[in-house]
Amino acid sequence: MINIVLFGKPGAGKGTQAEILKENYGLVHISTGDVFRFNIKNETELGKLAKSYIDNGELVPDEITINMLSAEVKGNPGAKGFIFDGFPRTIAQAEALDKLLSDNAMNVDATIALEAEDEVLIQRLIERGKVSGRSDDQDESKIRNRFDEYNAKTAPIIEYYNAQGKFHSVNGIGEIEEITGRLSTVIDSL
Repeated sequence: MINIVLFGKPGAGKGTQAEILKENYGLVHISTGDVFRFNIKNETELGKLAKSYIDNGELVPDEITINMLSAEVKGNPGAKGFIFDGFPRTIAQAEALDKLLSDNAMNVDATIALEAEDEVLIQRLIERGKVSGRSDDQDESKIRNRFDEYNAKTAPIIEYYNAQGKFHSVNGIGEIEEITGRLSTVIDSL
C-alpha cells in the first residue's frame, strides 16, 4: 500500500497529475475539491456550507473536511493506496490525516509538492475558470487570496512532513508527461 499527498498552490496541476498517477499505480484519488463540488452541485447541506467558504476564497473548516475524508477512506477498504489531493492544508489536518491512517493501519508515504511561479498559476486558473465556470478561478483578487491562505496555512506543513523525511518537491512547469515523469521518479523511489 502506498499513500501520497499531492501538494501545491491552486492551479499547480494536482488534479491532473492525480488522475494520471491513479491509473498508473492503481490508487484511489481523493480530491476534497471534487467532493466539495459534488456536494455543491447537489445542494447538500455540506455543499451549501462549503460553497460559502469557497466563494470567498477561504478554506473549508477542518472538521468538515476531516469528516468527509474519513468517509472516503473507509468507503474504499480494498484500496492499494490513496492519493490525497487538496488535503491536508494545515498542520492540524496533517495530524488528523496521520491519525486517521494510523487508525486504519496505514500511513502517509510521501508528500509531493508541485512547484510553480504565482503568475503562471494565476494564468492557469483564469483559463480554467473560463472553461469550468468556477467563481474562485475567475477573479484574480480571489486567486491571490487563495495564495495568501496557502502561504499562511498550508506552506507550514512542508516542515511537518520534512521532519518525517516524507517531503519531496517537484517542478510543476512543463508538459504534463514531463511532470508525471518527475512525480513517478519520486514514487518509484519509495
